[in-house]
Amino acid sequence: MSTSSASKIMSLFLSVILGLSLFLGLVSSAKFDELFQPYWASDHFTYEGELLHMKLDNFSGAGFSSKNKYMFGKVTVQIKLIEGDSAGTVTAFYMSSDGPLHNEFDFEFLGNTTGEPYTVQTNIYVNGVGNREQRLNLWFDPTKDFHSYSIFWNQRQVVFLVDETPIRVHTNMESKGVPFPKDQAMGVYSSIWNADDWATQGGRVKTDWSHGPFVASYKGFNINACECPVAVAGADNAKKCSSGGDKKYWWDEPVLSELNVHQNHQLVWVKNHHMVYDYCTDSARFPATPVECVQHGHHRH
Repeated sequence: MSTSSASKIMSLFLSVILGLSLFLGLVSSAKFDELFQPYWASDHFTYEGELLHMKLDNFSGAGFSSKNKYMFGKVTVQIKLIEGDSAGTVTAFYMSSDGPLHNEFDFEFLGNTTGEPYTVQTNIYVNGVGNREQRLNLWFDPTKDFHSYSIFWNQRQVVFLVDETPIRVHTNMESKGVPFPKDQAMGVYSSIWNADDWATQGGRVKTDWSHGPFVASYKGFNINACECPVAVAGADNAKKCSSGGDKKYWWDEPVLSELNVHQNHQLVWVKNHHMVYDYCTDSARFPATPVECVQHGHHRH
């Protein structure tokens, strides 16, 4: 092998390693109260060392929010979902901006009767418009142990990850006239509540309060993102949080503008083996295929 070939292979290898380490966001996790605070039913929180337990009972659900707002980067939390009969409950982990034209990236974990799989629903709101639900059953039991759930966001894509496996990608397609969330700072939230009018088997299975309280547990809080002062206008925050000149942010690295080959394979595997609903293929709801679905290569049968 020539020296130039060897050096090319080495540089390619290093770029892959760089991309992976950037994507994983190698930052140690923080304590809950460094980044977050309860915003709803603080008496439904219990703390046990590095663990946070948040409960739903027949009086109230509960929720927490980040102390700051962010643009671009990656947020991760490790969650152990409600064990046993969790029918009727929803545990959510999401990012959201404020106002009627808000942007939002959602993980919603829909409870089920004992022995039936938890369903993960993801959704994306842009300028106040959602209706982009996808649902999948996980490849593990999320009630038996902690697993990491992450949202990665830059100006090119929004990626939902479970244990660092991408389960959904929303690509910037502004060139096709599809709005993309890139000018509103977002808070990070989690909540647990009773949604038995829709959450489990279309609302047919109700919450059994005799099995409560229902507890979700959290650890591994990690925000590696651009912090935004609340008083600053969206456009100014977008500029502040974008690379330019001497200013370089890790989320703007070219290797993070799209998934790498391995991640693409993982995403295809998730879609083929674990996805149970995709709004893109729901012709009853959307007689005309949404534009972003055509571009993402979702095919109707």
